[in-house]
Amino acid sequence: MSGASESRTSKPRLVNDFEETVKDFWVSRPRRPFSGRKFAGVAAGLGNRYGIDPVVVRVALVVATVFGGFGVAFYLLGWLFFPGESDEVSGFEALIGRGRSSVSPAFAVLLCVALLPSVFTAFGGGGWFDGGGLLGLALTTATLYLLHRGRGRFNRPDPVTPRGKHATTPFATAGFAETSLGNGAFTMTDTTTAQAPSSTGFDPLAADPAGWDLPEAAPPPEPPRPGPPPGSPAPRGRRSRIGSAAFGLAVLTGGAGVALSLDGNSWFTLPHIIGMMLAVVGVGLVAGAFRNGGRGLIGLAVPLAIAGMVLTTVPFDNFTLRGGVGDLKATPRTAAEVLPSYQHTAGDIRLDLTGLPTGEPITTTVTNGAGDTKVIVPETADVTVTCKSDAGQVDCLDHGSSGVGQSPTVVTDDGTDGPGGQKITLTVTNTLGDVEVRRG
Repeated sequence: MSGASESRTSKPRLVNDFEETVKDFWVSRPRRPFSGRKFAGVAAGLGNRYGIDPVVVRVALVVATVFGGFGVAFYLLGWLFFPGESDEVSGFEALIGRGRSSVSPAFAVLLCVALLPSVFTAFGGGGWFDGGGLLGLALTTATLYLLHRGRGRFNRPDPVTPRGKHATTPFATAGFAETSLGNGAFTMTDTTTAQAPSSTGFDPLAADPAGWDLPEAAPPPEPPRPGPPPGSPAPRGRRSRIGSAAFGLAVLTGGAGVALSLDGNSWFTLPHIIGMMLAVVGVGLVAGAFRNGGRGLIGLAVPLAIAGMVLTTVPFDNFTLRGGVGDLKATPRTAAEVLPSYQHTAGDIRLDLTGLPTGEPITTTVTNGAGDTKVIVPETADVTVTCKSDAGQVDCLDHGSSGVGQSPTVVTDDGTDGPGGQKITLTVTNTLGDVEVRRG
């Protein structure tokens, strides 16, 4: 019976956990077909494997390319790691000597080189934290996982027999040898091995029965192992070292990122720190999938992925980990007490400038990560203020806006007495929360 008929009649059991799903996906990963492909056959292979119209896959890859650039990186990964329809292994596996592939080693190296800038574009050069790369990675990973979990038992590709391993039939072969008679003459001698006649009768194959290649009898099936008695708790497996190591490394990575951010390194923002932790957890999950461990990392990966998707959707460019957490209230009484900058990570900020004496001009900046910010200015002051909230409501001297990703609101107001009052210049910026500047 052929492999195709076996795949149709057999009923492989459903995968039950994350590790088994990852292993089964790798073993039965899509193959790039010859027919129906538009370029390398990655989209067609995915569509054929999971019963989806390849056009839908192509549209999804185009969308992922436009919004963040991850579509190009995913296509190159599929080209490298999805075998061709008649290949033994993928192009990358052939590059490291695991088998035969239609992708030549030189072209596999070229694909690896092209993969580097595409990954950098999606995950490094502004694409990841602008809402594209990380979101595309998370959605693609989740989609492949759910597709394989629900449809992985269907349309499984047939195995490809490696070259040089075909069985041969041991029939006797005839041959002739030349024997010299001198003076340039020679004679032909039959060298075919004579077979003894069968003791049971005529042997039409003229072959020794001991040399016949007969199929071996199938071994008897193993008896089912006895399971635990009904109602007893399931046995607990040994804790995976890979999972524990990845969890600890992710926590250390996050702590180091926070420390560097507090030390003044502007690159280590909250989205970057969460992205680094998620990368460590992802490596741990993949490594644990092949060592029957790391299952507990899912509990850390899910909230990190949700936080990462939220951070890539809402613009958090102004979010800072400097300035502390909690409510901040400041009521300076002199111009010298006004700080040039008020920064806060999370909590409400209330800055009251109504107690300042008239005289020296005041300039200050208020930056808040998450929380409401309120600034109160004197009634007669000449105020120039710039207000902005990435996600929230802005009420800036009776000029306002609301929503996500709104433009800054710039207001110049000379107060109730007109020009001639104290000069106050403010810049108030919030990442998440309301901004209010009013007179009092």
